[in-house]
Amino acid sequence: MILSMKWLSDFTDVSDVSVKEYCDNMTLTGSKVEGFETLGEEISGVVAGRILSVTPHTNSDHLVICSVDIGKEDPLQIVTGANNVFAGAVVPVATDGSRLPGGIKIKKGKLRGEVSEGMLCSIAELGLTTHDMPGAIEDGILILNDCGLKDAQIGADIHDVLLLTDTAVEFEITSNRPDCLSVIGLARESAVTFGKELNIPTPSFGEDANDGDDIKNYLSVNIKAPEHCMRYSAKVVKNVKIAPSPLWLRMRLRASGVRPINNIVDITNYIMLEYGQPMHAFDYSCLDGSHIIVRHAEENEEYVTLDNIKHNLNSSMLVIADEKKPVALAGVMGGANSGISDTTATVVFESAVFHPGNVRRSAQTLGMRTESSSRFEKGLDPENTISALARACELVRELGAGEVVDGLIDVYPTKKEAVKLLLDADIINKFLGVNIESSRMEEILLSLGFGVEGNEIIVPSWRDDVRLMPDVAEEIIRIYGYNDIESTVDRVYGTGMRTPSQAFEVRLRDMLLGMGLDEIQTFSFISPKFYDKIGMKADDMRRNSVTIKNPLGEDTSVMRTTVIPSMLNVLSDNSSVKNRDVTLFELGTVYIPTEEGKLPDERRKISLGFYKNGEKGTDGFYRMKGYIEALTDIAGIDNVKFESCSEDAAFHPGRCAVVSVNSRELGIFGEIHPTVAANYGFTEQVYVCELDFKTLFEEKRKAVDYRPVPKYPAVERDFSFVCAESLEVGAIAEVMKAAGGRLLESVELFDVYRGRQVGEGMKSVSFAVMLRDPEKTLTDEESDKVAEKILKALEEKLGIALRA
Repeated sequence: MILSMKWLSDFTDVSDVSVKEYCDNMTLTGSKVEGFETLGEEISGVVAGRILSVTPHTNSDHLVICSVDIGKEDPLQIVTGANNVFAGAVVPVATDGSRLPGGIKIKKGKLRGEVSEGMLCSIAELGLTTHDMPGAIEDGILILNDCGLKDAQIGADIHDVLLLTDTAVEFEITSNRPDCLSVIGLARESAVTFGKELNIPTPSFGEDANDGDDIKNYLSVNIKAPEHCMRYSAKVVKNVKIAPSPLWLRMRLRASGVRPINNIVDITNYIMLEYGQPMHAFDYSCLDGSHIIVRHAEENEEYVTLDNIKHNLNSSMLVIADEKKPVALAGVMGGANSGISDTTATVVFESAVFHPGNVRRSAQTLGMRTESSSRFEKGLDPENTISALARACELVRELGAGEVVDGLIDVYPTKKEAVKLLLDADIINKFLGVNIESSRMEEILLSLGFGVEGNEIIVPSWRDDVRLMPDVAEEIIRIYGYNDIESTVDRVYGTGMRTPSQAFEVRLRDMLLGMGLDEIQTFSFISPKFYDKIGMKADDMRRNSVTIKNPLGEDTSVMRTTVIPSMLNVLSDNSSVKNRDVTLFELGTVYIPTEEGKLPDERRKISLGFYKNGEKGTDGFYRMKGYIEALTDIAGIDNVKFESCSEDAAFHPGRCAVVSVNSRELGIFGEIHPTVAANYGFTEQVYVCELDFKTLFEEKRKAVDYRPVPKYPAVERDFSFVCAESLEVGAIAEVMKAAGGRLLESVELFDVYRGRQVGEGMKSVSFAVMLRDPEKTLTDEESDKVAEKILKALEEKLGIALRA
């Protein structure tokens, strides 16, 4: 919204405030100012002059010499090439040393041997257009006589002559304050901000002509879609005289960023800016049947807008129609078939309120957002339509643009009810953390146009954004002044702390960082193609992802169900720039779809990944296994199980394992399948893991048991077995632990041998078993019994025996 400060002065006087101070204070009270512009500030030294004589230039066939009176003792001699100058013409004269828009400086000089003491200006050289100055021509000097300014005072500053004495302030109005998309709305805010008197005259339709004519003789209105048209008001003006608007009105529109067109159209734009109520003017002769119908469009109904663009409407769009055709798209733009022209003799003024959502959808669908639609889509006050119409009729009479026909059409299906709220100073003060007296609150609300009766607040009709106590509190504090809130000591109730889950996450992160891993953060939005890239099977349930309705693109169209592609992407980026040794981790989130219409299940995942140039064989597998064991150790989990896995297509079938803790699956890790590695451009062996944070947290040791330092020595026994290559050493260790009972303290693998001595398809595995009795020293006989139990269990359950 661009506000003319001259226009503002019609309603409140802030002339004693500098523009900078005005902008700063308006921003502080909630009306954010983007900037301001002093109109015509690039122009200086330009005055109104009258051409006394025009004589040909003796040394040129296209130049003339003008003698120009600018109100001084001697006239100026100015050489010009314009062919529209004549004796008696009143023109803008740029004198020696004057400045024009674009940084142009005018200096006295000679043209073809003749002295020229200035320059006669065109509209373009003054930064104006033919819309601003109707009657002027684009390729000649601005003749003020042709623009109704022949009586301009000779020698007067051109700023005063052309009313270029305004300042335009640009506001960024939030969508909940459509009332501030008007001069009156901003005048109300200005008056309250600076403690000034607000004067909003009540417009009048004027006295009836009593000529026997009535609007009923011209028009009737029927609203067939009351859910989308809350109020429709209309007036008729006859004997219309289409002409340019007066200079003061054109300059106000120009200062507000609106192009002047003609008196009738300018009146509707003027009302839109002054009252915030968009209006439309129909040529009455173009309305078939003298009947206006507010209805929904027919499916694929054709409609041509004022800009002569053809549109096909749909049945959700609201139109203003006569008995045969649509003549306006409600709240957006009028039709070319009913626009104002030079031959218009009778005009219908429309002032209505349409459903904001319907206007917005129509404008978006057709790609034609306008000044009108931008106001309607924020929600307008239906109580404002009559005032706007009355003001329009005032301007018609003031401009001599026509005769207002007696009578008013006003169709108001459901009257808007006033909103009433409780004024409780104690609750508001507690909410704001201030101590404002109730009388001061009442004073602020009254100045903003609210009604106050006892402890009841009556919200004005133009403030649809005020519906609850916090809304009232905001109104009070923004006018009271945020800078006037006294500093107080915070009242802290209890001690803030992390939840157990958050604290555990911090411990994991610190440990991983301490182990030399680097943390990454990746987007939760991925492309469905990522699943193909890691070789995920077509029937894998993880392909069932949450789809984004309005994605930025295909690459971010679904919510991930696994973090592995994200980790591989980052590792691939590092590999492509030759980072030789990269080890990363991420605490990320995956989104698992649930029932239709419900939010997905969000699960935190721990992802680790690394590659290292030169690392070969299974070294990386055991390195990753060590990272995972460190995670389970910090969680205090003893019962950790690793089982080989060959079903996940993302991993190398012989170098992949599923991790379980206390019989619950924790996750998966291993070397990436060579095909998948090639998809990402890796030349190194790459290892990743994905662990479920919630499972790790829920299975972590809840309390630490104290164990004293052993008093009695341990007995260590080594066992070597020959077994099938397919038998996992983890299974052997599990059987040994179960058979050893309470005397078995630990089982550790210390050697694996494969060779001709054990045979093809076989391997030799060696374990160190630690036995200890916490209450006494074990005898050889007791140790032997435990060893025999272990060997017997291995033979019975796994079919293996000691290596010979």
